Amino acid sequence: SQRREGMGKEGEEGFLLSHPVLLSFPWNWLRMSLLMQKLHSGREWEIFPETGQPQIGAPVKLTVSQGQPVKLNCSVEGMEEPEIQWVKDGAVVQSLDQMYISVSEQHWIGFLSLKSVERSDAGRYWCQVEDGEEIEISQPVWLTVEGVPFFTVEPKDLAVPPNAPFQLSCEAVGPPEPVTIIWWRGGTKIGGPAPSPSVLNVTGVTQRTEFSCEAHNRKGLASSRPAIVHLQALPAAPFNITVTKLSSSNASVAWMPGADGRAVLQSCTVQVTQAPGDWEVLAVVVPVPPFTCLLRDLEPATNYSLRVRCTNALGPSPYADWVPFQTKGLAPSSAPQNLHAIRTDSGLILEWEEVIPEGPLEGPLGPYKLFWIQDNGTQDELTVEGTRANLTGWDPQKDLIVRVCVSNAVGCGPWSQPLVVSSHDHEGQQGLLTAAHPWVPVVLGVLTALVTAAALALILLRKRRKETRQAFDSVMARGEPAVHFRAARSFNRERPERIEATLDSLGISDELKDKLEDVLIPEQQFTLGRMLGKGEFGSVREAQLKQEDGSFVKVAVKMLKADIIASSDIEEFLREAACMKEFDHPHVAKLVGVSLRSRAKGRLPIPMVILPFMKHGDLHAFLLASRIGENPFNLPLQTLIRFMVDIACGMEYLSSRNFIHRDLAARNCMLAEDMTVCVADFGLSRKIYSGDYYRQGCASKLPVKWLALESLADNLYTVHSDVWAFGVTMWEIMTRGQTPYAGIENAEIYNYLIGGNRLKQPPDCMEDVYDLMYQCWSADPKQRPSFTCLRMELENILGHLSVLSASQDPLYINIERAEQPTEEGSLELPCGDQPSSRAGDISGMGAVGGTPSDYRYILSPGGLTELPVQADQQPESPLNDAQRLLLLQQGLLPHSSC
Repeated sequence: SQRREGMGKEGEEGFLLSHPVLLSFPWNWLRMSLLMQKLHSGREWEIFPETGQPQIGAPVKLTVSQGQPVKLNCSVEGMEEPEIQWVKDGAVVQSLDQMYISVSEQHWIGFLSLKSVERSDAGRYWCQVEDGEEIEISQPVWLTVEGVPFFTVEPKDLAVPPNAPFQLSCEAVGPPEPVTIIWWRGGTKIGGPAPSPSVLNVTGVTQRTEFSCEAHNRKGLASSRPAIVHLQALPAAPFNITVTKLSSSNASVAWMPGADGRAVLQSCTVQVTQAPGDWEVLAVVVPVPPFTCLLRDLEPATNYSLRVRCTNALGPSPYADWVPFQTKGLAPSSAPQNLHAIRTDSGLILEWEEVIPEGPLEGPLGPYKLFWIQDNGTQDELTVEGTRANLTGWDPQKDLIVRVCVSNAVGCGPWSQPLVVSSHDHEGQQGLLTAAHPWVPVVLGVLTALVTAAALALILLRKRRKETRQAFDSVMARGEPAVHFRAARSFNRERPERIEATLDSLGISDELKDKLEDVLIPEQQFTLGRMLGKGEFGSVREAQLKQEDGSFVKVAVKMLKADIIASSDIEEFLREAACMKEFDHPHVAKLVGVSLRSRAKGRLPIPMVILPFMKHGDLHAFLLASRIGENPFNLPLQTLIRFMVDIACGMEYLSSRNFIHRDLAARNCMLAEDMTVCVADFGLSRKIYSGDYYRQGCASKLPVKWLALESLADNLYTVHSDVWAFGVTMWEIMTRGQTPYAGIENAEIYNYLIGGNRLKQPPDCMEDVYDLMYQCWSADPKQRPSFTCLRMELENILGHLSVLSASQDPLYINIERAEQPTEEGSLELPCGDQPSSRAGDISGMGAVGGTPSDYRYILSPGGLTELPVQADQQPESPLNDAQRLLLLQQGLLPHSSC
């Protein structure tokens, strides 16, 4: 009855539990406690009907602020093990944050959790179940997400002539409505608020000017990207002018345009003279692009010079420098005369008169080209020096047609009149021709000798191959193997005895065993504690490691799940640990050791990687807690830039050792007690963390929204792709943990990026910081800055920022931990889910850190005098943790650097 009184009426959260089956059912206390926890964590609406139709209870219209959690419940009664599906706007919801609880055999409750709603989550939700061939659907709930205005149109960069009027547009939407727009010119407000959408009319500018707009509603304000209005100018002179495809009368010209003066180039003019400064011979105006031109009707073998200029809306550019060129000469214009033939026993002798050069020819005449054809289709072309040719390979029984021309460097001249040699012509002067060439028998003798030598060499080669094959066959016949080998390792998979927890029992390579031998820690040397994070393939747990002096130090232990371990999983898991062993840098997580957890029944031990315990967990969860936690706190700009410097230092060290991270993100950066950031999770996060990964086809899961273009297209990973991920990580830091590309599905990211789109500049983000981010996202990997350059630029920006002022909000930092419940006292939900953590927690799945408690120090940037002093603290005592952290934030204590 107490449960009914507490749950049977609608309260502020809109609960309605009225069905009598809830009162009569013999509850399992654990299940009841979990149900109560789910019903009272976040906003929920639920009704239990008396029919089998699924229902979502009132209110039908639900309005939630952006970033808040929402949980929807659906109850189904009268069906055994129904398949409950959540639908949003007609599409089945694919979210993993769904679970089902059975109240009885025919009474089920389904939950859909939205941890932090965004605008894309708004829509119409209902649940449905299949009952035979029919689909039953519930009453829908309209979810409206309210937040600060969202820009649909932002002012764009422009280039305008001086003092020319122009317009800028700005549009933002809610909910909530109405939305008003305020324009800014530089740091000056222009006019008053105007309803969205708004168009700003500007009469003109005389210098580079920055415009922006603010959108206001009752939830707050949002600032648009700054629009830069540049002044147009005359274009610069073209360069790299080249003349190609020269002939006797034509020439092709190509050039590169100079700077366009921020106005579209309309045309280019090519001016041609016979000498620089001489009278103009030719001027051609061509539209552009392309930046090419064909010059026609030039004189052959003549020296010319040309120059080019281009024009935009404001006028022409200066002319480029003169470029000289020379047209080619003419081809021969006369055909050979008096072509005649003389028959011999060996062929046909052709003779003709020499051609005399005429006009501006290109180079000397020669050689001659001879073309012959017979009526049976046989034809050939010969190139000969002189005016005499010996024609062979023709059929004397067929009529022959012969023509000849003379050529030079430009081409071949006109062909002579065809000579017809009839098959009935009389043979003449053959004795004279034979006597005139006594070297013919010598040539024939040499050719005969060469053919004979080649035949002998081929016979010897075949004989040698036959002997080799016979020798190999005889060895095989005697039973002697031709190739000897020795097995490197053998395994006996049928032995049932218990496997010892040693590296030898894992079946890993000898090379990997040698690397891990000196970092192997006995299982008895540490004690596992509470769970810090849990994922699809493994978990992270807190542990106490015993030191040589008997003291204990807190560490984090990563381990694979026991039920999915295979030899390949163990090899990959430990290979990543061996890689971490070599790292020694203040901003790179260092391996503490490796241990093996022995198991009975002959199963392989569970490998465990021991890492330093990071008090404040992963950076992404910490940033989220600062913005939307239960007790939000201010993170000064200096602190955010210092986070980026630390990560750049760590990645600079890794890249110098030719190490590619492949998974750099805020979730894989850990925050130590002194607020320094360490790069961590070198591939291990792919086994532990699963929230931001996407499986494409049959490939492995990929962190799509952090991948570079070349990684998405060709699965190519380099230091340059790590730089791209660092740019996204900078964006995460500046937005205090927002999700990149909100509203864009993982499968759509590649098309979005290839279209030239990038992450927008976050509000309150300095222009210099966003410029660095944008350089990291260059489509050409070689155009991206190195980590050394990024680290130096960020340190330069940090150096120009003033120390924290007293007017800034205090920075709340967890530096003490409340006592945690033991593992045996925790509750496990069905399917391995854990109860959802509070929004203010700064630990996350895969985080090598602790869960913060309610014990906080307040760090005021104003000075040490504002710090709270405990009752038992003496004024002259050393700095406590809070004071030391404050000094680190203000740069008054040394900060670990690279």
